[in-house]
Amino acid sequence: MLKLLRRAALAAFLPIVFLAAVGAPPESLAQAPAAPAAQAPVATPAPAAPVAPAPVAKAAATETIDNPYGLESIWRGSDWVAKGVLLILAIMSMGSWYIIITKVYEQSKISKAAKKADKEFWSAPSVKDGAERLKATSPFRFIAESGLEATQKHTGMLGNVDLNDWITMSIQRAIDNVSSRMQDGLAFLATVGSTAPFVGLFGTVWGIYHALTAIGIAGQASIDKVAGPVGEALIMTALGLAVAVPAVLGYNWLIRRNKRVMEHVRGFGAELHAVLLSTPRAAGRA
Repeated sequence: MLKLLRRAALAAFLPIVFLAAVGAPPESLAQAPAAPAAQAPVATPAPAAPVAPAPVAKAAATETIDNPYGLESIWRGSDWVAKGVLLILAIMSMGSWYIIITKVYEQSKISKAAKKADKEFWSAPSVKDGAERLKATSPFRFIAESGLEATQKHTGMLGNVDLNDWITMSIQRAIDNVSSRMQDGLAFLATVGSTAPFVGLFGTVWGIYHALTAIGIAGQASIDKVAGPVGEALIMTALGLAVAVPAVLGYNWLIRRNKRVMEHVRGFGAELHAVLLSTPRAAGRA
């Protein structure tokens, strides 16, 4: 009986030892849930390195864009006729402004001389003393000396001329001389005012002729091909008007100022005439 128990226990124990030797888990262990297989870590992409903002470039210097339409393009692309027209208009403009400025200055000087003559000349004891009080460049001194010289040269054949007429002629010649000097340059202004628009118009016609010729040769008559050359030609007309308008306005303004100044000159001459005629009579009575 004991042997049977030993054999049964041995029979039950041998399978367990066998299973342990081969590495098979016991039945209880086999029923346990298998541990999840360790998953290999998924390689996550490394975050991209932040891109450093590019340094702000310094503002590039603005490129000078040549204007395809203007005076410079006209001068470069024009022939000698168009350049001659531009030079003539430039000379007319500079001459007009020079005359306007100089004549205004001269008229202002004569106006000041008129005030000085009214203040100092007539308070002098004689015509000679009064003339010496005025400046050598004063037109009033020139008129006074001319009248005084007429009274001193009334001899010989000139003595046959009436003294009144002789003094009147001498003073009038002096006044005409002053008026002529004040009129210097005004003829140039009148000429510029009347001819500058036509000079500019000639430049316009010449420029349009060459522009249309160039367009015909190129065979393109689109607006961008026509507007530029024709616009440049029309600038000539604008330049002619820009030269003529100041000349006409300056001419009319200077003429009006001359009339106002000459009123003082003629008034001075009339008073001087009366004084010179009365001086010999007073000397004869004395």
